[in-house]
Amino acid sequence: MIKFQRPDGQCANAYFAEPPNPKGAPGIVVIQEWWGLNDQIKGVADQLAANGYRALVPDLYRGKTALEANEAEHLMNDLNFSDAATQDIRGAVQYLKNSGSTKVAVTGFCMGGALTVLSACHVPELDATVVWYGCPPLEFVDAQKMVKPMMGHWALHDDAFPIDMANQLEEKLLKAGAPVTFYRYDAKHAFANEEANAKNLPFLQYSAESAKLAWERTMTFFKAHLFS
Repeated sequence: MIKFQRPDGQCANAYFAEPPNPKGAPGIVVIQEWWGLNDQIKGVADQLAANGYRALVPDLYRGKTALEANEAEHLMNDLNFSDAATQDIRGAVQYLKNSGSTKVAVTGFCMGGALTVLSACHVPELDATVVWYGCPPLEFVDAQKMVKPMMGHWALHDDAFPIDMANQLEEKLLKAGAPVTFYRYDAKHAFANEEANAKNLPFLQYSAESAKLAWERTMTFFKAHLFS
């Protein structure tokens, strides 16, 4: 765990994973699901680090995590999404850039996916975004500000973020000329979370096949936009 400074001067905590050769390595800010900064999302950062990226996961819940859905929903509902995007996530991007990464992307899952979309609007320092099955209300999305490449992974059978939300977001962004590429998978919500089935919630289901394809696409995207 490290501390970094937000644009407003406040300090925030984050989990930081570095690659074997961190000097000059691109950075990726990873945004948690509604469960919080748990071992699963730390594992995502560790995997990105193993692939050559400096990965930083801001602790948006300030040390709290959830094991049950009702706990997670309570923590998510108490989160100030605007503050998280414009302060925590932007501060994390700035930290990576100021400490050696020339280019930095943001990626997030579920609630973190919605925050990734907002970050694309409010974090001018980022260089790319990858959204995983999460979308904010469209009225909060300023498509004109989305000028950096975005990739999105969406589940066709998603009860948390219905596919129609992704379709409407895609339409709005493309109409504004934003550089977006969305993929849809024959899967349920949280299909890339290997711990989803253990939650025993009917709307969550891990799909190894969909996760593998989505990650292959993601790593190709990161390589193209962060190493060039």
